[in-house]
Amino acid sequence: MIGKKVRLERIIDRKSGKTVIVPLDHGVTVGPIRGLEDLPATINKIAEGGANAVLVHKGMVQYGHRGYGHDIGLIIHLSAGSSIGPDPNTKVLASTVKEAVRLGADAVSVHINVGADNESQMLFDLGRVAEDCAEYGMPLIAMMYPRGRNVKSETDVKYVKHVARLGAELGADIIKCPYTGDKKSFREVVEGCPAPVVIAGGPKVDSDEALFQMIRDAMDSGAAGVSIGRNVFQADDVTAMTRKLCELVHSKK
Repeated sequence: MIGKKVRLERIIDRKSGKTVIVPLDHGVTVGPIRGLEDLPATINKIAEGGANAVLVHKGMVQYGHRGYGHDIGLIIHLSAGSSIGPDPNTKVLASTVKEAVRLGADAVSVHINVGADNESQMLFDLGRVAEDCAEYGMPLIAMMYPRGRNVKSETDVKYVKHVARLGAELGADIIKCPYTGDKKSFREVVEGCPAPVVIAGGPKVDSDEALFQMIRDAMDSGAAGVSIGRNVFQADDVTAMTRKLCELVHSKK
């Protein structure tokens, strides 16, 4: 497992033990939305802000994962599914761990919508990817969301703590899941999951302060960091926003 340990050190701050990940995989789901038109330029701004890693699909690496200046960790997202498909909650594997190794990835990620109609296939895929990650020494991030016809609220703690634990049970090294809305309930999520838990950012918010408070509360509850996309790459100042997130996540205060 030495390879996995070495790669994890590239996406987790060695001093704080926390991570700031900026996912940029939205082009598959919703197309070239604002902030993603020029991916290399956006990644350079994120790197300047001090993020630990960015997350992209395999095809975008050739167009410039690293531009100039600061280095930054590379996470290859293996799942795909578009918003114009018959079921937006359906995700399929469009890449492999072997491809990610060839591309120089520091980790891979998969997206699981627990409660979706094809949940069983996604869980099967998660288990298979975990096995491949163990073979190649590749860290695995599982994006675990409670989404489906019977899920009334994606932030309900009873669902979130279940999906977080599910990801760890099937072999993920880091779990990404929604924030439940308050410290007490999110602490249940963290305490029920042996793997480090990072929070998702969700849609672009109107108030930066609301975002910052969510991060403060999540970190106070034991979160291992954040994985926030649109609220970073669609910010007026991407570098400044990234820097602020890093301050909140890595600060010992």
